[in-house]
Amino acid sequence: MSKKTVRKVRCAIYTRKSSEEGLDMEFNSLDAQREACEAYIASQRQEGWIAVDDRFDDGGVSGGTLDRPALQRLLTDIEVGRIDCIVVYKIDRLSRALIDFTKLVEVFDRHNVTFVSITQSFNTTTSMGRLTLNILLSFAQFEREVTAERIRDKFAASRKKGMWMGGCPPLGYDVRDRKLVINDIEAALVRHIFERFLKVGSATLLVKDLNAEGHHTKSWTTQGGRFREGNPFNKGALYKTLNNRVYIGDAVHKGKSYPGEHDGIVDQGLWDKVRSILAENARRRGNRTRATTPALLKGIIRCRHCGCAMTPSHAKKNGKLYRYYLCMHASKNGHDTCPVKSVSAGEVEDAIIDQVRAMLKSPEIVSRTIKHTRENGAPDIPEAEIIEALSAIEPVWEELFPTEQARILRLLVESIEVSPDGLDLKLRGGGLEALIAELKDEDKERTAA
Repeated sequence: MSKKTVRKVRCAIYTRKSSEEGLDMEFNSLDAQREACEAYIASQRQEGWIAVDDRFDDGGVSGGTLDRPALQRLLTDIEVGRIDCIVVYKIDRLSRALIDFTKLVEVFDRHNVTFVSITQSFNTTTSMGRLTLNILLSFAQFEREVTAERIRDKFAASRKKGMWMGGCPPLGYDVRDRKLVINDIEAALVRHIFERFLKVGSATLLVKDLNAEGHHTKSWTTQGGRFREGNPFNKGALYKTLNNRVYIGDAVHKGKSYPGEHDGIVDQGLWDKVRSILAENARRRGNRTRATTPALLKGIIRCRHCGCAMTPSHAKKNGKLYRYYLCMHASKNGHDTCPVKSVSAGEVEDAIIDQVRAMLKSPEIVSRTIKHTRENGAPDIPEAEIIEALSAIEPVWEELFPTEQARILRLLVESIEVSPDGLDLKLRGGGLEALIAELKDEDKERTAA
C-alpha cells in the first residue's frame, strides 16, 4: 500500500509581552509562550507541522499597535510565502484591537495562512471560527479599554493630590522618589526669566538674551537611563515656561490646577505681573491677526534660507499701515537668525503680479498653453477662445477683488521662495489650463443666465 503524503505546514510562533518587566530573566514570559507553542506544534507533527527557526518576539511592546518590529518581520515573511500558519499562546498576543486584528486576518486570508491560538480553540477558515474569533477579540479590546480608563482615573486622582506623574521635569526641578525637588541653579534661571520678562516685556528680546548668555531648556535623564540634552530657547519654550503654574506650587491636570506637593519657585506677585503682560501681548497679537489686510501670497511664499513659510504681518506708524511677509523661523527665534527676516508685502506682490501679467501676454506662453491644452484632452476649445481667455484677465486685473486675485495666483503659482538675492517663482504645472477651464465654465454660466 502506498503511504499518504503529508504536506508540510511551516509554522511561525509569535510571542509578545506589553511591559519590559522580567524580560532580563533567564526564562521569561516570551520563553514560556514559545515553549507552549512549540509543544503544540510537536503534537501536530503527524499533520506535517514544523516550526520555522526564526523567532518573532516583541518584548515591551503594546498590543494596541501594529507597529512592532517582530510583527512587521512576520508580515514580510507571509508576503513572500515563507509561512503557512501562525501559532500564538493567546489571541491578544497578536492584537488587542479589533480593527487591527481584522487587517491581520485579511492579510492571512490573502496568502492562505491559517491562525491558531493554542489556548482558545478555533479555526479561522470557517464562519463559526471567525465569529468566535471576533467575540474573543472584542473582550480583549474591552479589557484593554477598561484598563486604560483605570489608569487615566488613577492619574487624574494623583494629580488632584498634587503628585508628580512622570515625564520631563520642568526647568528648575529634579525628580527624586517621584517628587519634584528644587534644583537651586536652575531655579535661579527660572526666576531670572520671569524678572527679565517683566522688564523687557518681549519674548523675542528675552529669547535672544537667554541664548546669548548660553542658557538651555531642561536637560534630564529618563528612568531608562537615557540622557536628554536641553535645547536653545525659542519663543515656544519661553511661553511654556512663563505659563507653567508648577512654578507657583500648583499641579495641573486637563487645564485645572491643584495644590502641589512641591515648593514653588516664583512668588505670586511676580507671577501675576508677568500674567498681566502676557494677557496684554495676547490682545495685541489678536488685534493684528484680525486686521483686515490683503495677503495675496499667503500659503505660497517661503523663506529659502530657513526652509519655512512666511506669514503676513503688519505695523502702523504715524497712522500709515506697513505690510510685510515675515519668516516664521525669524519670528520664533529672533530676526538675527535669518538673513531674509521679512520683505515688504507690497513690493513682492507687485513683482509677482507683474510677472504673472506678463506671462499671460507672452506669445510663447500662449503658444505653449494652446499646445498643452490640445495634448491633454481639450481639443474642442478653439485657439481663438484660448487666446481671448488669457488676454481678458490682464486688462481687468486691477478691478478684481483681492480674494479673486489670490485665487488666480494660486492657480498659476506653486511656490515663491525669497532669498537674500531675490525671488524664485515656480509655476504650477497645468495652471494655465485650469484657469482657462474655469474661465470657460464661468462664460457658459453667464451665457446660460
